[in-house]
Amino acid sequence: MTATTNGGGSAEPRTLPRTKQTGRGGSDSGRSAEASVLTADAAPAGEDGGRDAAARARRATARAVDHLLSRQSPEGWWKADLETNVTMDAEDLLLREFLGIRDERTTRAAARFVRSQQRPDGTWATFHGGPGDLSTTVEAYVALRLDGDPPDAPHMARAAAWVREQGGVAESRVFTRIWLALFGWWRWEHLPELPPEIVYFPSWFPLNIYDFGCWARQTIVPLTVVSAKRPVRPAPFALDELHVDPACPLPPKSFASPASWDGLFQRLDRALHAYRKVAFRPLRRAALKDAARWIIERQENDGCWGGIQPPAVYSLIALRLLGYDLDHPVMRAGLAALDRYAVWYGDGEDSVGSSGDGGGNGDGAPEGARSGYRGGAEGPSLPVTGRDGPVRMIEACQSPVWDTCLTTIALADAGLPRDHAALVRAADWMLGEQVLRPGDWSVRRPQLPPGGWAFEFDNDNYPDTDDTAEVALALRRVRHPDAGRVDTAVRRAVRWGLGMQSRSGAWGAFDVDNTSVLPGKLPFCDFGEVIDPPSADVTAHMVEMLCYEGRRDDPRVRKAVAWLLAEQEADGGWFGRWGVNYLYGTGSVVPALTAAGLPPGHPAIRRAVRWLERVQNDDGGWGEDLRSYLPGGEWIGRGTSTASQTAWALMALLAAGERESAAVARGVGWLVETQRADGSWDEPQFTGTGFPWDFSINYHLYRVVFPVTALGRYLYGEGAPAAPAAPDSGAHGSGGEDAAPRRTSGVRDAG
Repeated sequence: MTATTNGGGSAEPRTLPRTKQTGRGGSDSGRSAEASVLTADAAPAGEDGGRDAAARARRATARAVDHLLSRQSPEGWWKADLETNVTMDAEDLLLREFLGIRDERTTRAAARFVRSQQRPDGTWATFHGGPGDLSTTVEAYVALRLDGDPPDAPHMARAAAWVREQGGVAESRVFTRIWLALFGWWRWEHLPELPPEIVYFPSWFPLNIYDFGCWARQTIVPLTVVSAKRPVRPAPFALDELHVDPACPLPPKSFASPASWDGLFQRLDRALHAYRKVAFRPLRRAALKDAARWIIERQENDGCWGGIQPPAVYSLIALRLLGYDLDHPVMRAGLAALDRYAVWYGDGEDSVGSSGDGGGNGDGAPEGARSGYRGGAEGPSLPVTGRDGPVRMIEACQSPVWDTCLTTIALADAGLPRDHAALVRAADWMLGEQVLRPGDWSVRRPQLPPGGWAFEFDNDNYPDTDDTAEVALALRRVRHPDAGRVDTAVRRAVRWGLGMQSRSGAWGAFDVDNTSVLPGKLPFCDFGEVIDPPSADVTAHMVEMLCYEGRRDDPRVRKAVAWLLAEQEADGGWFGRWGVNYLYGTGSVVPALTAAGLPPGHPAIRRAVRWLERVQNDDGGWGEDLRSYLPGGEWIGRGTSTASQTAWALMALLAAGERESAAVARGVGWLVETQRADGSWDEPQFTGTGFPWDFSINYHLYRVVFPVTALGRYLYGEGAPAAPAAPDSGAHGSGGEDAAPRRTSGVRDAG
């Protein structure tokens, strides 16, 4: 039976009118001739019977390739919107209220978006079709109060009643209560203590800041300043309606057993509250000063922190509390960077979204915006049209490097000539984005030379192994006029990637051996992942890249392959850390295992094939709901069919030699039948993750780039990257015709 993702009871939303793509997000000028090459070459003639399916797949692939080519920026990158949930928008408004810079126009546009995402039961979810979430609902409610929605309005009364039914603000997560404490809506004494002196813990000491994942580390350091200062700004209104008992908003709770982790850390937090009263003042002043220095040192050239929104908002609050004026260059740059996370949807068909720095390009878009595009869809799933005025959505981060390398792979695997101008432009841009300076990863690998890539436009402090692997695979698919430059960049990536391998043989995304269990036990850390342990999907991408770089027999790669085999679930799938979920993990691992030399008949690959066949939907596609991350496992491999998840399943099956199988035929048929006229696919479902279950992502490019990859591999076999020089020879590859990717029947290493 096909399960749906709309089980939370939400109505199917209408979407914004499709936006016209202009400016840096993808002018069509100069690209139609390039795009038509594949269309003409791929157009079938006289095919019927068994060949008709391939002919339809070729036509669908050509339309999708044209769609992607038309949306490349002049600089060479691709970037689509990155949709999360309304806490980003609510916290942006609360930050502006705290700093005294909130304006009516921004508030109204943000509130339109927040209001549009409310479910019929009055709640807000964290993903399309998901159940109501308490903390998200509290923050969204406050955002609408900032816009003037009265508490007795029906939609507000429903939300407040639901919050009270769930236990009120007291049951919301710590981060939500911190935002409320900034305005006196919650007492600082009722929050976990986070002393700034932790910045002095050496890297070997338990709970030092480098025990946390990089995203948590960048958030915790500024929050130590906020926790120490405990600021309270005047509240613009009361929030009594969100408490079960306004006279006693925090019901008394007993501590857990001191023999448990919870009980131990609850008592540690009580001790830290006592320490606050007796902290050595010179030490605290020094710690606050050094925390500020740590924050400022990690500000990127464009003003952001780590290329993501959460550390930015807390860093700005912390620096303001430490006396940095809003006109200080650090603050000005930080606020300008935050504005570039805003995507504005205007009033009519000529409007475009904006999220970056390229000039006012649409109704509602401010000056200084990089325009993205909706990935072929019509913006986020809004039950409004934008006709009431501009709608403003905040991206948690931006994904140009990730989008560009995945698109390059997709276009190359779909048969675009390797020296096509669009691929060369993309390679040039990616080569310029390689990170060649140390970052936080150097704390655990001080002797390792840099050479990775980050996810975002600006994030030199935190390159990641996942982007690095995929960029290297993308560069090898391009016949670049300067082959030596490509070889040098990829060799740096291989060296850095191997150096970032954890002791287990696998890879985390940002750090080595970031596996301590202690950070997650802190009362402060009640939301999402706070460490970065190795994952199957990241490890698979690294293995695939290293194998194509001639490292198949390297002991480090064989150790990683053994780790992947040991991580396979009994039913045949692999857990997906950065994509939803077992479909993503399995779609990543199977191609890596075959690249590493495992034949399609290997038991692990057969188990994966059988699992994929079992979970295929009746309509021929595949889908997996985010509730697959919850205990119980009922949703594993189950959900409404989506374009990206169908593509992941096909990529695994094709790598396993299943091109002629009924499952592949049905999956390809589903992609062909559900394609939009513009060559893209609709996908309101969230198939990416920041934190499994807690923070979900709809990458608007996934719905196009992965289907193109899967269809291309179905038609032509995988476009294996050009053969590099021998790993130890130091020679540059020729980049000539003999380096063209091989096209196979879809069966790799079958012998």
